[in-house]
Amino acid sequence: MLVTVNGERRELPDGATVAHAVELLCDAPDGRGVAVAVGGEVVPRAAWSRTPLNDGVNVEVVAAVQGG
Repeated sequence: MLVTVNGERRELPDGATVAHAVELLCDAPDGRGVAVAVGGEVVPRAAWSRTPLNDGVNVEVVAAVQGG
């Protein structure tokens, strides 16, 4: 299936979840400091592994970074 993750088209296996998309982009343990929206709706971290992605959906993954 093809989804758009942070503006880039990606091929993911059928049955992929939000957790799969986060794994592609983040090195943060347990998704700490990461927020995800699917189709413009925020998905709580507790639901990532059970929220399936559909073909053509838009996923935004945002990670907090330290700076100063």
